[in-house]
Amino acid sequence: MANDATRAGAERDSARQEMPERLRADIRLLGGTLGTVLAEGGGEDLLADVERLRTAVIGAREGTVSAAEVTELVESWPLERAKQVARAFTVYFHLANLAEEHQRIRALRERDDAVHPPRESLAAAVEQVRADCGEERLAEFVAGMEFHPVLTAHPTEARRRAVSTAILRIGEQLERLHAAHPDSTAEREARRRLTEEVDLLWRTSQLRYTKLDPLDEVRTAMAAFDSTVFEVVPEIYRSLDAALDPSGTGTRPPSARPFVRYGSWIGGDRDGNPFVTHEVTREAIAIQSEHVLRALETAAERIARNLTVYGNLTPASEDLRDTLAAAQAGYPRVMADIAKRSPNEPHRQLLLFATARLRATRERDADLGYPGPDRLLADLRTVQSSLAAAGANRQAYGELQHLIWQAETFGFHLAELEIRQHSEVHARALEEVRAGGALSEQTEEVLATLRVVAWIQERFGVDACRRYIVSFTRSASDIAAVHELAAHALPAGKAPVLDVIPLFETGADLDASPEVLDGMLELPDVRRRMEQTGGRLEVMLGYSDSAKDVGPVSATLRLYDAQGRLTEWAERHGVTLTLFHGRGGSLGRGGGPASRALLAQAPGSVAGRFKVTEQGEVIFARYGQRAIAHRHIEQVGHAVLMTSTETVQNRAREASARFRKTADEIAGAAHTAYRSLIDTEGFAEWFSRVSPLEELGELRLGSRPSRRSAARGLGDLRAIPWVFAWTQTRVNLPGWYGLGTGLAAASDPEALRAAYQEWPLFASLLDNAEMSLAKTDRAIAERYLRLGGRPELTEKVLAEYDLTRELVLRTTGHTRLLENRRVLSRAVDLRNPYVDALSHLQLRALNALRGPEADTLSADDQRHLERLLLLSVNGVAAGLQNTG
Repeated sequence: MANDATRAGAERDSARQEMPERLRADIRLLGGTLGTVLAEGGGEDLLADVERLRTAVIGAREGTVSAAEVTELVESWPLERAKQVARAFTVYFHLANLAEEHQRIRALRERDDAVHPPRESLAAAVEQVRADCGEERLAEFVAGMEFHPVLTAHPTEARRRAVSTAILRIGEQLERLHAAHPDSTAEREARRRLTEEVDLLWRTSQLRYTKLDPLDEVRTAMAAFDSTVFEVVPEIYRSLDAALDPSGTGTRPPSARPFVRYGSWIGGDRDGNPFVTHEVTREAIAIQSEHVLRALETAAERIARNLTVYGNLTPASEDLRDTLAAAQAGYPRVMADIAKRSPNEPHRQLLLFATARLRATRERDADLGYPGPDRLLADLRTVQSSLAAAGANRQAYGELQHLIWQAETFGFHLAELEIRQHSEVHARALEEVRAGGALSEQTEEVLATLRVVAWIQERFGVDACRRYIVSFTRSASDIAAVHELAAHALPAGKAPVLDVIPLFETGADLDASPEVLDGMLELPDVRRRMEQTGGRLEVMLGYSDSAKDVGPVSATLRLYDAQGRLTEWAERHGVTLTLFHGRGGSLGRGGGPASRALLAQAPGSVAGRFKVTEQGEVIFARYGQRAIAHRHIEQVGHAVLMTSTETVQNRAREASARFRKTADEIAGAAHTAYRSLIDTEGFAEWFSRVSPLEELGELRLGSRPSRRSAARGLGDLRAIPWVFAWTQTRVNLPGWYGLGTGLAAASDPEALRAAYQEWPLFASLLDNAEMSLAKTDRAIAERYLRLGGRPELTEKVLAEYDLTRELVLRTTGHTRLLENRRVLSRAVDLRNPYVDALSHLQLRALNALRGPEADTLSADDQRHLERLLLLSVNGVAAGLQNTG
């Protein structure tokens, strides 16, 4: 233990020394500001208690303070004081996260200035693919490239929206402070406002008092669109265009085509969520439309007001004059007003008219409004071609091109709303429909949902809502059921256009997926739809439930194998297959950097198309800041292009063949180890006792229940609370359990090391496990595990942790966890003691709530302990920067 403490202290010192000076200054500033606020709001004694705990947990890491002394300190406080301390550490983490985010943005800017093309950028991919494959193949890859992120409302964002917006305001003041001259009035004012906003964050409740409803979740997601996504997407296309032909981007027709298409499950995913109804789905698309129409209107008006192109110098084309004449005939008052404000500026006039039509579309004025985005695009292209014909190329292909890209990407619906429902719900509904009697409320809701899909398509176009995902697809009949229900819901010829997508989630379902697709090809509705789409088909792979079902190692390999089998199936049948990856934010649910995950896919399975869920806190981690959003999409675009090349695919194919025997040895032993743990009698009850699982629902993270039914076993527990609860215990079990046993079972240790160097899949598996292990704290985890009163299970988990840590380091050749990822390692080393503080506070609450005297607690103490527990849960989530 002494050696561990010495090593921990040395690593922490090293991490402090490596911290960039500007990041150190920001954390010192924000931490000092919080100290001022704590002293003002809670008194110097509160600040002193926070400091005592901070010093104690650092001392415990360095071996100068015992865990018992930290426990004694935490136990000495009244519950009200314990809650205040928990809130203080939680707010500190929000501020530290903000500082790190600003440092990341600085690092991105410095990197872009220092290296060209920037690493993992679209420009770097274009350069590499052009050199490896030639110009013709590059053009093919770019023409077929698709990135389809799908936003979901899975409850993994622990922060309240009020807290998130407070943090954004603090970030704005921090930027103003950085921009101000030292000792200036601007600096003093920015510092005052910064303190004011930190004070407000401290006084804002960290916990929700009311449960979110699905429309709250829709509006929350819209914040990312409003603040970043709408503006970033055309910047991405411009980057790609400049990479493809740097000689004249902005003065010629673009070489880049829109390749990003957003989707959303928010307001459409009703699997296990009774609060998502057909009314909610209808309202969700209306909210999305309001946001995108307002954004398009604002952009069109801005460009129009700036486009003061004089008609004598830049004459309008005949098409543009005809379009204006038609507008004058149909809307004389509108056009008279526009002409009065913009005399002899025909290009500006048509853009102002487009702005008026967008406003009318948003306000549901059917007479003036656009019937759909195609008519808007026609007007914009008329302006563009006229400007180009008159020689005003920079006006034609500059900001106006950005608006065209935005309209092409988002349409009038912003993101395609996808429907998801469980196969068993469809089976019950179809049974009732065929029986011809009275229909249950649930069946009526299924039929009403399909009618709403038809309405959305009529109002916003087919692409606004055509994908219908069937959870737990077991056979082609699960797909056929949706088509039959749609035919029953609406009159003949009125059924919506549907792409019914099977979702394979468990290990057995993944294994059987090609047979299910064989059956789908025999369905007339599926064949008809594939004829319309040119043989396209989509299949969704569930990472979360597969990992919970068979463990992280076996799930990784089964998903890889499923991708390979499905790719081969598609080639045999001449099908253009898109694999939809249902990845979570956490490593235990298939999370991790999207670009690395892409490079680890089975050869041929990407084929230029990548569709993936963006869940919970991942949405705001990736899209909360423009620079970070830009970097994320560039990295994914880079990986999509690179994985399309034969060079990358052949390298992965050869590595897979060479190391497959070793991988199977690992997976078999890892699966046995994992199942032997979770199949232990009483495991579910033990898990509930050692973690805050049962209390997570009280955090009101999202609208969806944490369980699919009223049962209390692990089988019906969703993957999100499963991972979230393990994260809180500092065990992080879903990210690594079984891997140690698997590595130990490999017959050739040298093959393990070679596989790590040469096979992206295996490298990704070990790197992700290494991150989970680094965020695991053995000593604190042991205290949680002891709460269950099952010493044999505690010993089993810790022994597997020790074995996994040892063998992962041996295989990677690292002397310490995250040795090759210094920025992340530094953050983990510096954060861990502060997370420890919250874990000790959480353990105090859990011990009291789970202990022998729990039944004797007063109602007041019970309430305070539950609040302390939930505050600490919120803080640990902020400190570890992931939940479920």
